[in-house]
Amino acid sequence: MDPRTPCLIGVAQRTVRRQPGPEPLDLWEETARAAAREALLPVDRLDSIQIVYTDSWQYDSPTGRLADRLGATPRHRAYSKVSGTAPQVLIGAAASRIAAGELDSALIAGAEALATRRAYRQAGERVPWSHAAHPKPPYGWERPPHPAELAHELFLPVHTYAIMETARRAAHGLSIEQEMRDRGRMMAPMTEVAAANPHAWRRTPRTPEELVTGNRFVGWPYTRNTVAVMEVDQAAAVILASTELADRLGVPHDRRLYLRGWAYAEDTWEVAARPALGSSRAIASAAASAFARAGLGLDDMGALDLYSCFAIALRQACDAIGLDPTDRRGLTVTGGLPYAGGPASDYVLHSTATMAARLLARRGPGDHGLVTGVGMHLTKHTYAVWSTEPGGALGDGEPVFAAEPVPIVAACEGPAVVAGYTVAHDRDGAPQKGILVVDLPSGGRAYAQVTRQELMADAESRELVGQPVELSTDGKVNVASW
Repeated sequence: MDPRTPCLIGVAQRTVRRQPGPEPLDLWEETARAAAREALLPVDRLDSIQIVYTDSWQYDSPTGRLADRLGATPRHRAYSKVSGTAPQVLIGAAASRIAAGELDSALIAGAEALATRRAYRQAGERVPWSHAAHPKPPYGWERPPHPAELAHELFLPVHTYAIMETARRAAHGLSIEQEMRDRGRMMAPMTEVAAANPHAWRRTPRTPEELVTGNRFVGWPYTRNTVAVMEVDQAAAVILASTELADRLGVPHDRRLYLRGWAYAEDTWEVAARPALGSSRAIASAAASAFARAGLGLDDMGALDLYSCFAIALRQACDAIGLDPTDRRGLTVTGGLPYAGGPASDYVLHSTATMAARLLARRGPGDHGLVTGVGMHLTKHTYAVWSTEPGGALGDGEPVFAAEPVPIVAACEGPAVVAGYTVAHDRDGAPQKGILVVDLPSGGRAYAQVTRQELMADAESRELVGQPVELSTDGKVNVASW
C-alpha cells in the first residue's frame, strides 16, 4: 500500500445534557483530545487543525485558540463557512493533502452549544464565553439569500424545504394525508436508532402517528417532531493520518477506515431557481460519482446515513439513488438530525464518527458505508463512501454537477401558477403567512406571500400546487390571491 494512503484513525463525540454546558472551545478541545487518544497521536503532533463553522459563538481565532489549548503548532489551519457539507469538504481536502504528501495528520472538529445559549437567554443572562471576535464578523454565508427571498421572508430552512416537499408531493400524486403517513413511516425507525445511540439528543422512540399528529406545525406540512433539532450541545472530531504515520504510531489495521471516494454537486442557490422543485439531478450526479470513484455501488453498502434535516432531503436522496425509504439497512446510523441532533453545520462529523464505529466493530463482508451531507437549502450535496478496505479514488471538492437556474422575477403582477408552497406557523402553532414559489407565463419564477387567513386555511386543506393565482405587488413583495 502507498504509505501516503490516508486513513481515519480516531473519532470522538460528546453530547452535554446539563444546562448550562461548556462553550464550543471546551468541546473542541475535549473531542480533539479524545480522538487523538484513540489515534495514539499526541495532540501537539497534529499537522493540521480544521474546524467547522460554529453558530454558537464567534471567536477571534477559532483554530488558533484550539491550537493553543492543545499545545500544537500545526502547519495548516482551516475554518469553514456555514454548510452541512462543510465537514465532508474538510475531510476530503485533508485526505487529498495527505495523499499528496503535504500533510501527515489532520484533525477536523466541530461543536455547537446552542442549548446552552438558549439556557442563558431564558435566564436573562449574557453568555460568558471567551475570546469573542471584535468586531463580530459577518455571518459565515458562502452566499447570502437572494434579495427577493429576503423581501418575502423566505430564509429559514423550515420554509424552503417545506416548499420543495409540497412540490414533490404534487409531482408524485400524493394526497396531503398520504405524504404525512409516509413521512411518519419513514422517520419512526430513525427514532429507534436514536434511542439506542448514547450520543443522541432525543432518545424516545416514536410511532409514525406521534411524529405527524399531536404536535404543532412549524412550516406546514412539517411538524415539530419531523424537523432537525438545532438547539443542542454536541461536538465531534475525527483524525486522519497517512498510512505511514499510522504504522509508526502502532495503530492496528483493524482500527483504520478508508475514504474510498467522495463527490460534491450543487443545485441552485435560490429555491425558486431550481429547474424541478421536488427532485435533484445534482444528488444523482454526486452519488454516481462517489460510487464510481469508490468502485462500489449502493448494494455494496452495509450501512447508510442520509442527511435528514427535513423529510424532503431524505426523499430526494432516495429518489435519486433508487433507494426504498424502508430499506432494511435503515436511513441513518445516528438517528438523524431530528432525533440524534442537528448541530448546525456539524452533523456530518457525527454521522462519520458513528459510521466509523459501526464499520470497524463489524469488520465482516460488506464493510462499506455511505455518508451524505446537504448544505443550505438543498443546494449543496456530498456523498462519501467509507470502507475497512483501501482502494478507489478519492476525488475532490470540484462540483461534478451544477444546476442551471431558472430566472427569478423579483416583483411582478398578473397571473401565475403555484409550483410549491408552505404556510409559516408561529410558536403557538398559529398560521402566520403563506409563502409560494410560482411559475410565471414568461417561463421564470417568482416568490409571493399569502396574507389572508381564509386562503392560508385553504392552502392547508387541499393540494395548492397547480392552482392559478393572481399576483399584486408593491414593488418589493408580491401577494397572491385566488
